[in-house]
Amino acid sequence: MEIKNPKILFVRLGAIGDVIRTLPALRALRHNLSDAYIAWVVEDRAASLLINHPDLNKVFVLPRKEWQKNPLSVKTLKEIIQLTKKLRKENFDLVLDFHGLFKSGLITFLTGVKCRVGYTRKFSKEGNFLFINEQVTLPDYKINRAERNLLLVKHLGLKIDEHNPLIPISEKDREVVASTIFSELTSFSGPKIIIHPGSSLSTPYKRWGVRRFAQVADSIIQKYGGKIFFTAGNDERERVNKITKQMAESHYVLCQPETLTQLAEALRRCDLFIGNDTAPMHLAAFVGTPVIALFGPTDPIENAPFGQEAIVIRKDVSCNPCRIRECQNLLCMDAITVNDVLEAVDRVLLRKGFNPNPS
Repeated sequence: MEIKNPKILFVRLGAIGDVIRTLPALRALRHNLSDAYIAWVVEDRAASLLINHPDLNKVFVLPRKEWQKNPLSVKTLKEIIQLTKKLRKENFDLVLDFHGLFKSGLITFLTGVKCRVGYTRKFSKEGNFLFINEQVTLPDYKINRAERNLLLVKHLGLKIDEHNPLIPISEKDREVVASTIFSELTSFSGPKIIIHPGSSLSTPYKRWGVRRFAQVADSIIQKYGGKIFFTAGNDERERVNKITKQMAESHYVLCQPETLTQLAEALRRCDLFIGNDTAPMHLAAFVGTPVIALFGPTDPIENAPFGQEAIVIRKDVSCNPCRIRECQNLLCMDAITVNDVLEAVDRVLLRKGFNPNPS
């Protein structure tokens, strides 16, 4: 970029997994422009991952939950106007729209910034391209979503060699996780396994079977003396309860950190992550925890963990990949067997030096 010490705005509102996969682009931009002023507009559900992030100078948080409840209320309209004024007051030199939808395009346009970078019509939705005046064309072949985000940075004429993202885990996060979730494991020598069996309410088609997760958890405890940590959002807790009710073993803990950075610290402390294609899967990969990812309807070329060698388990069936969220016949997930997962577990744990219990 020709501007000295530019002021740059990122627009990636959600979802959490997509915000996580935009972090490599932030790291690459900061690596290239150490003195730049970088801000980010994000929805509240992913904000804890960005607030106090060392690569950011400012974070604008959209209260999505409140706005959805009362989208046309006077209060909501006033808050939107106030946000617009705050963004315009910053006098940004450049806006990067990583989201590619109508709402992100509108925010990008309302900043009043002349240089608005995003994707072409083919690679955006809902008329987003109408708000963008520097459109980036992506390859015709499929690429990982994180790599797609990096191409917006490359469009600026910058190098994207440095893309290992920073996850802003604070000392307080470490203390909270150590004193709560892991407080009773100071002398524990077995493997610590995090299992995330759920997915967002809007993507139930990504979930592997309850009974199969229970069998995997039991087998790991019995074979390796492992401790299982089940992670779950508030709307996923019932699914964990269904799994634990079917388990024969009791060496498990329900792990519900208060923030995404606390979740990142819990993931970092574990030896292995097992789960569906969800945000915690991407977070585990970025904190360096080995990942076993269970893919059914979604495409691993676009959605697999980025930047590390993960074990992706996926079976080709007649209809995947797809985006049929209401699908009731999950052939793709059912095709993944318990043995498929346990074989992958053995590969990871044996490599890490955990030996099976004597039979």
